[in-house]
Order: sequence, then C-alpha cells, then structure tokens
Amino acid sequence: MDNRDLSKYFKSIIDQDRCAVVICNLAHGIIYMNPAAVERYAKRGGDALVGQNLLSCHSPQSAEQIKKVVAWFSESPAHNIIHTFRNEKENKDVYMVALRDEDGTLIGYYEKHEYRDVETGAVYDFG
Repeated sequence: MDNRDLSKYFKSIIDQDRCAVVICNLAHGIIYMNPAAVERYAKRGGDALVGQNLLSCHSPQSAEQIKKVVAWFSESPAHNIIHTFRNEKENKDVYMVALRDEDGTLIGYYEKHEYRDVETGAVYDFG
C-alpha cells in the first residue's frame, strides 16, 4: 500500500468521530467540519460555516486567545496541543491541536471536543 495517499482513511477517521472536529487554515478559515461538528453548530449555520472565518464566530476575547495559541504553535514543532476549555455541564474538555505537514511546518489547526462520560453501550453490542 502506498502510504502517501492516506487522505481517504484520515477523512474517514474524522468523519466517524462522534465529537465535533473543526479544521482551520492559518488564516483562521474553516476548511472542514466533520458531521458531528455540522450537527453541533447547526443553529450557527452548520456546514455553511465552511469557508467562514472562525474568529468571527467567537467573542473578541476568544479570538485573541485563538491567535495566541496559533502563535504558540508557530514557535516550536513540539507545541502541538493545548487545553482551551472545560464544560462541566457537558462533561467535556476542548482542545486546539496543531496540524503540520511532513516537514513539521504548521499548516493549520483543529478544535477537538473530548467527552468524559463513561460509555453506556454494551461491549461489542452489534445490535
């Protein structure tokens, strides 16, 4: 198998994630939202947000924090993930994660939600 064309596999991984994933370029343009993100942000426009600027979806204070995180990502290839928010009501943590190309150059970032609820489904429940 040619490892250079894994894009359809990586897209499938993101699309199957039950947590919202919003991918942005360095200009803060939303370039992709997985189905969970489209559903989560439906009241704000859903998939119509793709192509919009992420900063316009946030308060000025949040926009400044996002810019600071991207600057931090730019400082070092070792700066790749930062916890940005804890939502007790939904029992989740939100992270910003750097996206880098093969040589480590920062090319964008994504927002990842991780829920901390214990799984309630049965193990290997095929039903």
